[in-house]
Amino acid sequence: MKHVEHHTGGDDILSRTAKETDVRAGTRVSRAGSSRIAAGEGGPGGKTRARVAVTSAASARDHARSVVRESWDAPGRRASEEAVIDLLLVVSELVTNAIRHGGGIAGFEVDPTPEGLRLRVHDYSDVVPADAHGPGTLPPVHVGNGYGWPLVIRLARDIAIERRPEGGKTISALVPLAGPR
Repeated sequence: MKHVEHHTGGDDILSRTAKETDVRAGTRVSRAGSSRIAAGEGGPGGKTRARVAVTSAASARDHARSVVRESWDAPGRRASEEAVIDLLLVVSELVTNAIRHGGGIAGFEVDPTPEGLRLRVHDYSDVVPADAHGPGTLPPVHVGNGYGWPLVIRLARDIAIERRPEGGKTISALVPLAGPR
């Protein structure tokens, strides 16, 4: 199952840094955030999944949950409730960050893999989150924020941040649904 709507370009991985990094990369594109699986690749029996507008963390969670049910769960393979909760936490964090800090959602993709779901969240900002590639440690004292990226780092793997040729960035992460948790 291969997702056909792909918004990223190139293999230009952004530098890892402890500071925020500005990676200017061109102009913006339409703000219509969506995810789509093409005909014959959608779900069981080759069902086509309609285009889904993702404009909030709630709609992104709903879409990711439906991909688990329709495209990942199969006879003999089912995502545990704990794995789905982890997935939904990562989806919420990445989409909320795109909205709050990334200038909005430029696109959202969910691709089933043998290990779990690959998420791609596209936004309009060239700024890399300060702790994007940190060790995943939580803030030492409660400061009201700063917990999201450590959760993403702890719950996901293969996290990458790439420039978009039209400006902004794509953050992708694989959230495991199979195997020991």
